[in-house]
Amino acid sequence: MPRTSSLHAVTTIGMDMGKNTLHMIGLDSRGAIVLREKVSRGRIASRLANVPSCLIGIEAGLATHYVARELAALGHDVKQVPPAYAKPFRQGHKNDFRDAHSVAEAVQRPTTRFVPAKTDEQLDLQALHRVRSRLVSERTAVINQIRGFLLERGIIIRQGLPFLRQALPDILAKRTDVLSPRMVRIVADLASDWRKLDERIEPVTDEIETLAKSDDGCRRVMTVPGIGPIISSAMVAAIGNGAAFARGRDFSAWIGLVPKQMSTGDRTILGCITKRGNGYLRTLFVQAARVILLRPTSWPKHSFGVWLARAAQRLHRNVFAAALANKLARIAWTVLAQQRNYQARVTKAAA
Repeated sequence: MPRTSSLHAVTTIGMDMGKNTLHMIGLDSRGAIVLREKVSRGRIASRLANVPSCLIGIEAGLATHYVARELAALGHDVKQVPPAYAKPFRQGHKNDFRDAHSVAEAVQRPTTRFVPAKTDEQLDLQALHRVRSRLVSERTAVINQIRGFLLERGIIIRQGLPFLRQALPDILAKRTDVLSPRMVRIVADLASDWRKLDERIEPVTDEIETLAKSDDGCRRVMTVPGIGPIISSAMVAAIGNGAAFARGRDFSAWIGLVPKQMSTGDRTILGCITKRGNGYLRTLFVQAARVILLRPTSWPKHSFGVWLARAAQRLHRNVFAAALANKLARIAWTVLAQQRNYQARVTKAAA
C-alpha cells in the first residue's frame, strides 16, 4: 500500500499500543482501510508529524497519556478509547491490527466515552498512590503471616493492627514456652520488616496529604463527610476536574458502585454492584462509608442523615455501606465538578 497517497486520504487512525511497538490502521472518509503500519513507540510522533490533522483513537492503556499529549501537540484530535468499548467492533480472531481497526471504528461513534489525557501532576499523584497501595499490601501480608505463625503455636491476638503491635514484644520475650528459638527469630525478622514498611509508608502518606491540602479540587472534596486527603487526592488523580462525566451517577457507575442490571421483557432485575472501573477508588469510598456508619450519633448533622436512619432499618450492613459509598461518590463528584464546597442542609425536623 503506497504511503504518500494513503496519508492524504486518512481521516481516522486507530492505534493498538504495545510496550515497544504500536500498530496503526488508517481509514478514509468512506471507512476503507488506506493505511496499515507497524511503528516503534519512539517514532510515532515523527511518523505522524506530516500527516494532515485527523481523528486518532488510541486504545487506553500503558503509557498512552504521554502519546496522546504528544500527538495532540501536532494538531491531531486524539481520543483514548477504553478497551471494553473497542472490543465489540473487532471482527474475526484477535490480532494487533484488528484491535487497531476496532479502535478506529469505536472512536468515530458519538456514544463512545473516552479517557481524558492525564497531566504530569495527575500521573505523579497517581504514582504516589500506587506506591503506597503496594507498600500497605506488603505490610498487611507481613502482619497476616505473623498472626498465622503465632496462631499455630496457640497464641491468639485480638484483631487490629494496634493490638498486635502492642502485644508482640511481650510475646517474643515471655512466650518462649511455646515459641522455639527459631520461631522467635523468624517472627522478630518479620516484625523488623513491618517496621521498615511503616517507615516507607509514612513519608509517602505525608507527601500525599501535603499535595492534597495544596490543591483546590482536593480541598473541596475533603469537605464531604468521611473523605480525607487520601480519597480526595486519589479522585483528583483519576478524573481531574470531573469533566469526563456528565453527572455524579456516571462517576459512581464508573467506579462500580451501582447495581448490575440484568433486565429483559420489561422486568428490571438488579443484582450486586458491578465492581467495574477503578477498584482502588471504589475501595476507598466503601471504607469512608464504613467510617461514617461507625458513628450513628453524627448522622443527624449530615444532609443525608434522615436517609441514613431509614436505610439502617431495612438494609444489610454491607448493602448499606455500598449504598452510602455510592452517595458519597456522587456528592464528591458534584463538589469537584461544580467547584464548590459541600454544605450540609439539615432541616429542623432532622435536627
